[in-house]
Amino acid sequence: MRSPTVSSAFFSSLLDYSVSRGADRKALLVQVGVNPASLEDRDNRLPFSQYVTLMRAAKAATGDQALALKFGQAIDVTDISILGLIGQASENMLDGFTQLNRYVSLIVDVPLDGADRFLMKRDGQGPWLTDARANPNSFPELTESAFSHIVAGSRRSNVPSWIKEVRFTHPRPVYSTDYERVFNVPVMFSSDRNAMLIDEGIFDHKLGMLPRYVFGVLIEHADALIARMTQTWTTRGEVESLLLPILHKGEATMEAIAVKLGVSRQTLYRNLKKEGVTYEQLLDELRHRLAVEYLRGQKTSVNEAGYLIGFSDPAAFSRAFKRWTGKSPRDFQRAL
Repeated sequence: MRSPTVSSAFFSSLLDYSVSRGADRKALLVQVGVNPASLEDRDNRLPFSQYVTLMRAAKAATGDQALALKFGQAIDVTDISILGLIGQASENMLDGFTQLNRYVSLIVDVPLDGADRFLMKRDGQGPWLTDARANPNSFPELTESAFSHIVAGSRRSNVPSWIKEVRFTHPRPVYSTDYERVFNVPVMFSSDRNAMLIDEGIFDHKLGMLPRYVFGVLIEHADALIARMTQTWTTRGEVESLLLPILHKGEATMEAIAVKLGVSRQTLYRNLKKEGVTYEQLLDELRHRLAVEYLRGQKTSVNEAGYLIGFSDPAAFSRAFKRWTGKSPRDFQRAL
């Protein structure tokens, strides 16, 4: 089973934006149950459910029901993902749409009704850039922010106005006037699609704000990130993604993870065995990897690093670390 995820950079950008609008950072993190250390690697993946919780908590904390729409308008994708840079390096708008579809999962990887997230569908009115996300009305805020990200990003790049109409499948919200301000075109709600009607003449509009050499470098790096992300589609990857936010709580039992995955303990055991690992090995290796990362980053103390990976006893953490590396945590830090 493939779990929906978001990049930590995307999660952090919403967190930062919410704080700028008056929300309390610490309170939001506590509500969502995210360890701040998991946000240090901007390419780290977090469960999509935590992003949903953050959005709803932030809307309540700021008192702004249009927060997702405004977030999409305010945040430049180039600041949160390589996808934004690839868009700037694309040859033209049509190429930009193609790359958006190819790499959007680096920002948000969610269930789709088909193979691609964004489809170009044509009817008598013209081509529609259509969001094919499954069950969109369960969290319409993602559609709001996605469309406003796309439109605001093109305006920052001085692209001429190219959308003629926007449609949403969710009912008209009380803040519908914000939609009119953001998109500046007719907006329809309770529609049969989440889509933007495109002025076909924009496809050939030249972009190329970055050299083609840079485009090649970006594509190579983005492909590597996609490969890294797909590793989490294994049972091991899913278990690790679920363990990351709860290691410090001491709730990292096999039974607890099986419940989160919606399977029995025996099924989880069998699935991991097929991938050549036991739950105990997986947990030990994850703790080893994280401990080394925390201490190498030199942003946490030895005791803090032990706590973050689930050791309440500093002596037990020291023994485990020496087993992993042959050095005590303090000797490891001094060697750095």
